[in-house]
Amino acid sequence: MNRIVVLVASVFGFTGVVLGAFGAHALENLLTTDQLSTYDTGIRYHITHAVVLLFLGVENRLKPQRKKIIFWLITLGITLFSGSIYGLSCNDLTGFDFTKIALITPLGGGLLIFSWLLIFISYWPKNNELN
Repeated sequence: MNRIVVLVASVFGFTGVVLGAFGAHALENLLTTDQLSTYDTGIRYHITHAVVLLFLGVENRLKPQRKKIIFWLITLGITLFSGSIYGLSCNDLTGFDFTKIALITPLGGGLLIFSWLLIFISYWPKNNELN
């Protein structure tokens, strides 16, 4: 499991940097300042949670089932939250109206929040048996 988590973290880190560079260079003249700011929010959450996944992949105290749940919450959270943010910020440039699926943004954000809550709950006990 740890190998897969680190590989997925690497993919998210890579894509976050590539999309960030794309936004800074290719989109800077195509999007408004507000749209670029929204896009940057997606990048910030994307890369931040890629780092959290990297931590999760090298962390050895969590029980495998808990680690798996946190992994999926973060993976789906990044995909839904940041993915929808990218779509919404570039909405004027596409043939698809991303505002029709805008409710997946808070769903993705909720998954990310819940992953942090599970990490906190897992480390709260003082004993070495992490959930």
